[in-house]
Amino acid sequence: MSKDVKEISYEESGLDERIVRAVKEMGFENMTPIQAQAIPVFLNGKDIIGQARTGTGKTAAFGIPILQMTEPEDKNLQALILCPTRELAIQAAEEIRKFGKYFEGIKVLPIYGGQDISKQIRSLKGGVQIVVGTPGRVMDHMRRHTLKLDNLKMIVLDEADEMLNMGFREDIETILSDIPKEHQTGLFSATMPKAILNITRTYQKPDAVLVKVSVGDLTVPLVRQYYYEVKQKNKDEVTARLLDYYNPKRSLIFCNTKRKVDELAEVLKGRGYFAEGFHGDMTQAERDRIMNGFRKGFVDILIATDVAARGIDITDVEAVFNYDIPQDIEYYVHRIGRTGRAGKAGRSFTLVVGKEIYKIRDIENVCKTRIKPRHVPSAGDINQAKADNVMKKARKLIEDESLYSMIKTVERQLDDEDYTAIELAAALLKMQLGEEVSEMKLDYSWFDSDEYKSRKRGNRSGRGEKSGRSDRGRHSRGARSERGTRGDINSKFRDRRDRNGQKERSDKWTNTRGRRNSERDAYGNKLR
Repeated sequence: MSKDVKEISYEESGLDERIVRAVKEMGFENMTPIQAQAIPVFLNGKDIIGQARTGTGKTAAFGIPILQMTEPEDKNLQALILCPTRELAIQAAEEIRKFGKYFEGIKVLPIYGGQDISKQIRSLKGGVQIVVGTPGRVMDHMRRHTLKLDNLKMIVLDEADEMLNMGFREDIETILSDIPKEHQTGLFSATMPKAILNITRTYQKPDAVLVKVSVGDLTVPLVRQYYYEVKQKNKDEVTARLLDYYNPKRSLIFCNTKRKVDELAEVLKGRGYFAEGFHGDMTQAERDRIMNGFRKGFVDILIATDVAARGIDITDVEAVFNYDIPQDIEYYVHRIGRTGRAGKAGRSFTLVVGKEIYKIRDIENVCKTRIKPRHVPSAGDINQAKADNVMKKARKLIEDESLYSMIKTVERQLDDEDYTAIELAAALLKMQLGEEVSEMKLDYSWFDSDEYKSRKRGNRSGRGEKSGRSDRGRHSRGARSERGTRGDINSKFRDRRDRNGQKERSDKWTNTRGRRNSERDAYGNKLR
């Protein structure tokens, strides 16, 4: 199906008015492209293959039609949704419950590992029409005969590519083989590798409809993307400076390893930030505690790995930080898609070390986006930003509240002491700001080197010869023959070898890096 879909409001969609009412209360007016394409197909009883990233509204794309087609009078299981992680299962169930707020008699239950299975069994015995679960726990219930699939009408595989990457293929095929012949299947995935296509051919009807948000559409337009060229040893300091300068209310920081998540969490907490790490080695209780804290605002900064963050769906994240550049381009897209949702603007900041600049060029080329270079804020920039923030709060206080008694107090102090109102205001401002940020000398030796300059010149012709560079730590997820799959995209992230064994970069970049002493970046934009 074409990706050029006319914008459709929920009111004119023809959906059950109870769903429309609930969706409007959630603050949504128009369908996303994947919803506009997928919902009519699902309601028409067709099998569906949906290709779109996390954050495009996939849950609503299958959750809404499932709700509308579920029969409240029938207490048997009618729909099963499989998710790769506990967090995603919980969140999908919660979202479907919100869509079905005004439906009577429809129960939605998340089932996943790490929770007392006896509680799940009691809930299932009470009659549940929609189950959202992880493959492993669903299999547990099937073996115990506490989850009966005899009357199943609909099954959905959400984030199918991740479930396969996590080793759930055998479980998925067992579940698909055990359900009634007459059923409807929905498969949603960010990518379509060969393994997924094999599943669609085996377990879906021949007339299954493909709805797709293409790779080029994966970048969220409302996200302003920036990168900073830094030394590895300066990353912690630069991250702290960006947090201080932009002062986001809620932010996500992505690291490539669990170890780095833990290390950075300790660094930021030691500096007074309300930060927590989040990764797969934590217990379910720890992960639930941290996620609840992040949702409720007790945690301002969540530091996570890509796998752990797969189930995070928070709508008001103001900024995403790529502490490490991901190995896969699609993971970059997944990451920045966590901000700029529900019509709100967002920012993403990526720290680039040395030759990683080539990955930025690859991302720009593949995703048809622009990632602007920025200078790391100076101590003066940060101090000024903090002062501006305090003054902004003060102005709002003046506008919104009566300050009569406080004014009288200040007047008495001025009468008794030999200083001006401006001096008093300045002293109070300094008290509010605390210690001023001190200057930090950043090491830009790589960017001033002859090698960097020669690479910059050489790449203007589209070539940048490299020799003696290994691909350590880069493991392909497997070859992909289909156009637009992860293998094709990631190949742009990796080096190519010529016949002589030398490596050659495919990217072309002509823009110069930002000048260190200039007030404008390399694109001519005035620096903030």
